[in-house]
Amino acid sequence: MLFGLLRTHVRPYRRSAALLVLLQLVQILGTLLLPTLGAALIDRGVVAGDSGFITRAGAVMVAVAVVQIAAAVGAVSLGARTAMAMGRDIRSVVFRRVLDFSAREVGGFGTPSLMARTVHDVQQVQTLAQSGFGIVVSAPLMCLGSVVLALQQDVPLAVILVVLVVVVGAAFGLLLARMGLFYERMQTCLDRLNRLLREQITGVRVVRSFVRDAHERARFTRTNTELFDVSRRVGRLIASMLPVVLLLMNGFMVAILWVGAHRIDSGTMGIGALSAFLSYLSLILMSVVMIAFVFLSVPRAKVSAERIQEIVATPTSVLPPAVPVRPSGPAGGLDIRGAEFRYPGAEKPILHGIDLRAEPGESVAILGSTGSGKTTLLNLVLRLMDVTGGSVRVQGTDVRELDPGVLSRAVGFVPQRAYLFSGTVASNLRFGNPDATDEELWQALRTAQAADFVEAMPGGLGAPVARGGTNVSGGQRQRLAIARTLLRRPAVYLFDDCFSALDYATDAALRTALAPETAGAAVLTVAQRVATVRHADRIVVLDAGRVVATGTHDALLRDSSTYREIALSQLTEEEAVHGLAGQP
Repeated sequence: MLFGLLRTHVRPYRRSAALLVLLQLVQILGTLLLPTLGAALIDRGVVAGDSGFITRAGAVMVAVAVVQIAAAVGAVSLGARTAMAMGRDIRSVVFRRVLDFSAREVGGFGTPSLMARTVHDVQQVQTLAQSGFGIVVSAPLMCLGSVVLALQQDVPLAVILVVLVVVVGAAFGLLLARMGLFYERMQTCLDRLNRLLREQITGVRVVRSFVRDAHERARFTRTNTELFDVSRRVGRLIASMLPVVLLLMNGFMVAILWVGAHRIDSGTMGIGALSAFLSYLSLILMSVVMIAFVFLSVPRAKVSAERIQEIVATPTSVLPPAVPVRPSGPAGGLDIRGAEFRYPGAEKPILHGIDLRAEPGESVAILGSTGSGKTTLLNLVLRLMDVTGGSVRVQGTDVRELDPGVLSRAVGFVPQRAYLFSGTVASNLRFGNPDATDEELWQALRTAQAADFVEAMPGGLGAPVARGGTNVSGGQRQRLAIARTLLRRPAVYLFDDCFSALDYATDAALRTALAPETAGAAVLTVAQRVATVRHADRIVVLDAGRVVATGTHDALLRDSSTYREIALSQLTEEEAVHGLAGQP
């Protein structure tokens, strides 16, 4: 799988790869030629006392060395650039695939794992590619070429080099086989550690409020210790590789010197040939060490490639339409017909036969107890998940057939947990409309009841916003998120309990200001508070995934026991019937 991934992504760079191989061949030829030239210089120049031959051979060696160095520099530069480009391409593929995932796939993998796979695992594959481009081709050829040229110098002595290559290869094969298992366990431990850290940092207030510091420290220590134990075993294997190589190489070098000395003494071998043999032994040693360090990263990169391929091969449950539809008629509202949603393998559906319609200019509210399916229904409209029965239509077209770009422009969504990106107030608001002017930004802020606190912030629209909006309160985040969506001017507004962090006075003022801004759009509001939805044109009551009642506030108080129970749990009977003081 690892080499399949590399082969797939190296195809766009075939020319660069071919040039890289050519440069490496030139480098290898130069490297292999130098010991042979040196042997000739010793035997035919130094021993024979031919100074002219020494000069000529020396000049050729200098020229070969210059060409070799130039080819090596070019190969390293080209290999690094190609590997970086491949890493960029793989990250882009993984990132785009994750963006295509529905909420189901994202929840299945988990956010920490997706982040680790997109960044850390791709980095492992990229590192292997970078080292491999410079070594995988050149090192084996250099090793093989050294053996071949050694055979030309002296066949009996070259047999020792052949045995050396076989023994070292077998030793590395055994070590690398064990490393693969440990690297797989290491990646699993890293995933668990990432998930644990994310939970503990995000939930630090909860941990402290319940005095669970010791418990969380123990959880972290257990996971960290397990990662330490696996990493230590890998470290031991890596540390043993160099001593094994040095032991084998020194042992074989002693054997070559001993056999070579006897052959020189008997006159069957020249001094220059022994010198060339020692040079080729050094080249073989260098080749083996380079190959070993590349293959050290193969087990880990193999695991990373499998994790990357798992993302790429996972089909999304929300498939793009084969022939996207772009409505050309007048803007319509929202029409949900017999919608049903069931998770795979679940005994019962979460939503049963939901019928709901919101016309342009109409405000529809959804009220229900926790777990009744309110947010799931909005996710179906956004097509974060697809219905398993019935249909959801926006502007008269089923969202499964609608062009994704049209759907994103037609539906504006404000989640309960508003998220702001690092940047400024203006940059966050312009997510809704990149071309919005400052005056349009202030108008949206005034409507969302956010202008006052933004004016008070240093820099106003240019005030910095931390990642996640952690430097503003929950209510301020919600109002900025509402302003961001207002700038989009969608045909359908989805408000998912995004008024929950507001006090009653701000809630009432915001709803009053929203009415003229959303007058031409269909508005669907999910809320827990009756006071937030009582003035909607229609209120839909959900219970256990079913619509149990529909009507106005007054009609539901009279006819729906479920709605009446929810209303009276929040308001007194007089407030429920006559309205809250200060409410419009």
